[in-house]
Amino acid sequence: MAEMKWYVIHTFSSHENKVKLAIEKGLEGTSLKEQVGQLLVPVRKSFIIREGKKVERERKLFTSYVIIQADLSPELRTYILNIAGVTKFLGQSKEHKDPIPLEEEEVNRLLGIADREKEPGKVFSYMPGDMVKVTNGPFTDFEGIVQKVADDGAKLIIDVTVFGRRTPVELSANQVEIYKK
Repeated sequence: MAEMKWYVIHTFSSHENKVKLAIEKGLEGTSLKEQVGQLLVPVRKSFIIREGKKVERERKLFTSYVIIQADLSPELRTYILNIAGVTKFLGQSKEHKDPIPLEEEEVNRLLGIADREKEPGKVFSYMPGDMVKVTNGPFTDFEGIVQKVADDGAKLIIDVTVFGRRTPVELSANQVEIYKK
């Protein structure tokens, strides 16, 4: 079996989970199932205030995209392209009939986003909008929202509430963790 690579499937808006489910269900019991590794619809947890209460919700990081790890044979590619809601593979064009796989660096970043939800406290690259809790320094136990990321993720500008006012604070990435309620 050839080495599995990561590809991006473009879907109609809001069809990401339907396409993922259709691929999983459609491949059950077929020889093509062995050509597929992971299927991802990357999400990020965020918080909104609704009726005065903080509510956690998941937002898709990349709307209209499903990431698939696969040994992409012509049969598998044709099967996926014929699923309702799928438009094309990213990198596929008139010049490039075969989809272009993601670079290893891009895959590692994507998987890092998924993994940091499972391992709070471990230093991962944060993104603007992430809800974090300060773990050490003068703002320990404060919660805030990442506004800006600098120095390849080493420094963060976080809005924290001090004396009832939102205040931007610069912290190192190892001083915070993803906030879990």
